Parts: sequence; structure tokens; C-alpha cells
Amino acid sequence: MPIAFASLLARARALAEGRRRAVLGIAGSPGAGKSTLAENLVRALNADGPPWVAHVPMDGFHLADVELDRLGRRDRKGAPDTFDAAGYAALLRRLREEPDGDVVYAPGFERVWEQPVAGAVPVPPYARLVVTEGNYLLLGTGAWARVRTQLDEVWFCELDEPERIRRLISRHERFGKGHEEAVAWVLGTDRRNAELVATTRGRADLVVRDVVGGPEGPGSSPRGDARPGQVGADGGR
Repeated sequence: MPIAFASLLARARALAEGRRRAVLGIAGSPGAGKSTLAENLVRALNADGPPWVAHVPMDGFHLADVELDRLGRRDRKGAPDTFDAAGYAALLRRLREEPDGDVVYAPGFERVWEQPVAGAVPVPPYARLVVTEGNYLLLGTGAWARVRTQLDEVWFCELDEPERIRRLISRHERFGKGHEEAVAWVLGTDRRNAELVATTRGRADLVVRDVVGGPEGPGSSPRGDARPGQVGADGGR
């Protein structure tokens, strides 16, 4: 059933009405539109005055390739155990519990190098709402289980499977993979991750599929990935 973008904005605003900083999570499979939705929400909520909403993607907590090589996991980069889930949960807890004082710096993710970048995402003390997005926000195993406890709400992005796959292949090609390599990765590693993420859908507070009456959402035109050379705000491979 379509969801009005204005309704999503109102729901996000309501989370920040309390005394402490709120954290909204957006989950979903790779390529489902998590980053597009997060970026549109943050842009719209900050449009009418001083910015009070921050965007902190999960992707900055990718383990670096050198560590993935040491662990023998680089060939499935993007799987749950190729992230620092405990570090991500700790950052979310800090964002909730320490809203006043210094700027909190979160890591970003550079799409061309496919590497995390320390201190790339500043969260100022006046940010009353943090929007974070990633594949595994609703995963209930290991250190990922700590993530959900730090989120006031979690929305789950869905997209028709053929379109999700098409966009994901296009994204991999845009950031350097050849067509055959991109297809193989999407239908292999990415598909396994997507199947796991799909099992967490029932734990979401809201499923977002078709957004109407505002900026593009999960079911709309291709998402605004960071361009080569920029640190991306993308929530999962």
C-alpha cells in the first residue's frame, strides 16, 4: 500500500519530540533504496531552518580490506561478519546517551576504494534526530542484536526484486566492476545477504514500499549514490 512522504516526515518528526536525541533506523536489502529514503528525509526535515537531523550510515563500519584478507572474508564483503557490528552499536548508544557537548564523528565509506573512512560524518550536538540505515539493523544474532536496542524505530525498505537487482548491478558497474563481475557479485554474495535481510522484515515497525507525494523513495528512480571520489552515505552493499 502506498505511503505518503508527508506521513513519513510526520512520523520522523514525532520521534524527536522527547527530551533526548532519537535515532531512526532504515533497514532493507542491498539496493532497496535505504540511502535514497534516508537522504530525502534528512533533506526535507532540515529544509525549513537550521539543520537538526543527521545522517549516519552503517557502511562506515565495514572492516577494511586488509582485515578481511587476514580473516579470509574478502570474497564475501558485505556479509554480517564483515562489519564491526559492536562498534556500530556502541556509536548508536553514544549518539543516544550523549546528545550534548562535543561533535560526535562517525566513519564514512568511500565507494571507489570500497574502504571505510574514519571521522568522515560529523553529528553536531544540536542534532535531535539521527537517521541511520543499513542492511542488518534488525538482525538478531551476535553483536547485531545490540543495534536494535539503540533505535527508536526501524523502517524496512522494499523494492520489486527485478528492479532491485537491476539497480544493484548498475551501482557496481558505476563504481568500477565490469558487467559480468557485477552480475556475478549481485547474484552471489549480494543475493545471500539479501535473503538474510528479508528474514528480518517482520521485526520492523513500518514497511516502506511505495512512497507518493514527495521526493523519490524505494520504488522510484535510481538512487543518488555518491559519485566516484566522494565518501558515500550508502547503507549496505
